[in-house]
Amino acid sequence: MRVSLIATALIVLFSLSTNAQVSNLRPYDKSGINVFEAPKDSNAVFDKLKVNFGAGFTQSFQGLKHENTSGGLYKITPGFNTANANLFMDVQLADGIRLNLTSYLSSRHHNETWVKGGYIQFDKLPFKGQLWEDIMSVTTIKIGHMEINYGDQHFRRSDGGQTLYNPFIENYIMDGFTTEIGGEILVRKNNLFGMVGVSNGMIKGNIDSLIATKQDANVHKSPAIYLKGGFDKQLNKDLRFRVAASYYSNNSSGGQTLYGGDRTGSNYFMVIEKAGGTTAANAFSGRFNPGFSKKVNALQLNAFVKLQGLELFATYENAKGRSKTETSVRGAEQMAIDGVYRFGETENFFIGAKYNVVTAAMANVAAVGTTPAIVYTGDVKVDRIAFAAGWFMTKNILLKGEYVTQKYKDFPTADYRSAGKFKGYVIQAVVGF
Repeated sequence: MRVSLIATALIVLFSLSTNAQVSNLRPYDKSGINVFEAPKDSNAVFDKLKVNFGAGFTQSFQGLKHENTSGGLYKITPGFNTANANLFMDVQLADGIRLNLTSYLSSRHHNETWVKGGYIQFDKLPFKGQLWEDIMSVTTIKIGHMEINYGDQHFRRSDGGQTLYNPFIENYIMDGFTTEIGGEILVRKNNLFGMVGVSNGMIKGNIDSLIATKQDANVHKSPAIYLKGGFDKQLNKDLRFRVAASYYSNNSSGGQTLYGGDRTGSNYFMVIEKAGGTTAANAFSGRFNPGFSKKVNALQLNAFVKLQGLELFATYENAKGRSKTETSVRGAEQMAIDGVYRFGETENFFIGAKYNVVTAAMANVAAVGTTPAIVYTGDVKVDRIAFAAGWFMTKNILLKGEYVTQKYKDFPTADYRSAGKFKGYVIQAVVGF
């Protein structure tokens, strides 16, 4: 009974909000591609409270094969993956003030419905005076439990059922994405932009004291501070150029998840996973999390060029950090570049290629067959090559496919990923509105 009442209420709200116009919102359909920070329209007119619902749905068919040196991998065959779905609710509360709530209706990591996060965005403030108008004409303020604006790659990634922005199937190997509680101030003027953010440095609220370990006696929780700046300009009708630099720092966290904050899961199901695992418990197949759970300092540089239908996007990332059971920091480095060519009357077709590589020092690992154990201190490497193609049947419906090869190199023989590799194809049917 309760479920049916909730469903009825949602249907009524949706029917009332179909034509609602919410300002300063990145569209959830094809027109949201290559939109980074949400647009700012200071001239939007507010007449009443408006509610808008959107959604993202993705169904995948996977034909991947994997292997390693030692065996014991999960047995996979071609088949359909769990369907993913997101629900977006955006509310125009007042002039220049917008509320967002995003829920995961179904995902690999959690099949049940749950909330990703929500935030309030101010493009105007309810204060009188020319000074406030001048400040907010170039300023956007976001406060809440939200996807933090670290790097540009998070604007192009797949997020649960919302995979329409991503021309490829999966995100980066080292996936810099998380949701945290905090606030951001973004200033944009003359094609330049700068942002400063402060958050609690954890994926959820936490009032617990930290527990000291033998390696780390620090029980103080530090906030995370992150910065971003760059340049973004449509130089002429054919050429757009954007560069951005981001920095994230958290020196003492109770559970840092900058590279493990995705609560939906990878779009490559069960590749290079041990036999006996489950898709929910092993939700991040194909990714590499360096495990910087206590301390992390990360830098990401991005460049984007669009020349008519040709797009190039490049990323360099360097991070250092450690867990609470380590005494010294380790490093991880990531590079990626992709090229996408969009063609057709409305750029409704595309082809693309991507190369992504991560080199990182793992946490202490004992080598096999040594007495006493010898600690493995070398760097490991994971690289991926992917080729993709897609067709937008409408601005809301996308069919895309990818062929991928990924290899794991220099892992210690004790690690099940030693000499691991997977390859094959994934096809996705996507709806976004």
